[in-house]
Amino acid sequence: MALHARPLVLALSLIATVTAQTATSSATCTSTIAPRYGQPSVAPGWTVQVVASGLQDPRGIVFDDEGGLLVVQQGHGIARLELSDSGGACVRVEGEVADVVVDESLNHGIELANGILYASSSDAVYAWQYDAGEGRNTSGPRTIVDRMGGDDGHVTRTLLLSRQVEGMLLVSRGSMSNLDPAAQDLSTAVSTIKAFNISNVIDSAYSYVEDGVLMGWGLRNSVGVAEDPITGGIWSVENSVDNFEREGQNIHQNNPGEELNFHGYLNGTDAGVQGDNYGYPECYAAWDVDAIPQNDGLQVGMQFAIGEQNATVNDTLCQDDRVSPRLTFAAHMAPLDIKFNDNATAAWISFHGSWNRDEPIGYKLSVVSFENGSPIEPSNSTSAAIDIVSNPDISQCPGECFRPVGLAWDGQGRLFMSSDATGEIYVVARTDGGSPNEASPTSGLPPSGTDAAPSASSSGSAPCKYCTVSQFAAMLAGIMALPLM
Repeated sequence: MALHARPLVLALSLIATVTAQTATSSATCTSTIAPRYGQPSVAPGWTVQVVASGLQDPRGIVFDDEGGLLVVQQGHGIARLELSDSGGACVRVEGEVADVVVDESLNHGIELANGILYASSSDAVYAWQYDAGEGRNTSGPRTIVDRMGGDDGHVTRTLLLSRQVEGMLLVSRGSMSNLDPAAQDLSTAVSTIKAFNISNVIDSAYSYVEDGVLMGWGLRNSVGVAEDPITGGIWSVENSVDNFEREGQNIHQNNPGEELNFHGYLNGTDAGVQGDNYGYPECYAAWDVDAIPQNDGLQVGMQFAIGEQNATVNDTLCQDDRVSPRLTFAAHMAPLDIKFNDNATAAWISFHGSWNRDEPIGYKLSVVSFENGSPIEPSNSTSAAIDIVSNPDISQCPGECFRPVGLAWDGQGRLFMSSDATGEIYVVARTDGGSPNEASPTSGLPPSGTDAAPSASSSGSAPCKYCTVSQFAAMLAGIMALPLM
């Protein structure tokens, strides 16, 4: 993959700035927790510190009304962290980590509103009454949604409560394998995002398969889901396919790209995309166009067909009848969460990092600038994501790197980030004490580094079933004779 080089002077300047910021932020804190694999690199104007360590695979995170940080520890349950705050990035866990819910089936999704705590397993969404003052749940679990697929393939079920339309809970369900034929059949509800009205008490749980408002399908594994706090627009970040082949050639190193997708609104506004098909498993977003066989007319972000094109599945179908991403990111970066700032000028994205690529990529926290409800950069941009926090030596990843997962804002506008691989929680803050709601949160920052531009499972990947395109093609041939929804 060809990369944009930066001038040496700029690179040295950034290194000096990052070093100075790291030293300053550490010196001003009365106590610090050393990062497991060394201090992260940070962009100018920002600082990062470890808040807590020693957690068990921390994933989704959310703050309660008393400032307690609730953390899903995958395979254990939900913990509450009481925090000691000395200002800026000087935030530390205080006392013992308390268990709020002990349930090994909980693996990622978490939400909290109006005294009710929500969390998900691979098959169901649960709700508990929660007392923030006491830092504990006050009831047993009640099942809100079930029939979400169980332990096959991608097992996380991201939760998002709308702040624009009260009582609407969004749930994302991924595919059951790398290339999953069930995703072609809308009735399976595989690879979809749905919304459920939980404002009314229901006698029995919603069925994910049969109930809910469809926001989109053909979404392989959209782990991160967010709502624009101004417009109410629903956005997701998509983990695309591995081991990709096109016209008999393996092009998986830099294709297809990860995606930022728009799904319309929950308030009834017609955006022309709500409930539409986003392409998986037939169509994918181009990233490294030069590496794609038969690439005439393709640009970054355009949909193109997997395998060998035929009369049923081809680039024309993908571009005319499937929804293309609003932005595309480098292949295999594995975006796992997305959070807007309060005035919707920036969307923050955690990139968990690659496994299906010779050279590691991702393993960082980045930000995308928004304006009037949409990214500022055009859909074929290769530089929309600006790196804020990253691993200083990506060649050591994944074995000796932090891996970003969940994101949450606290009441002071600081961003908290979990790293499941290292068992850590980080806090990200501005060095000048400013608000993240500034109009230009990325002003003066360079575009993402090693993945800035191509030339021209809980990590975002499921255990293989149809691992290769050749295996998938045999199955696909029969299915493609059927009409597509």
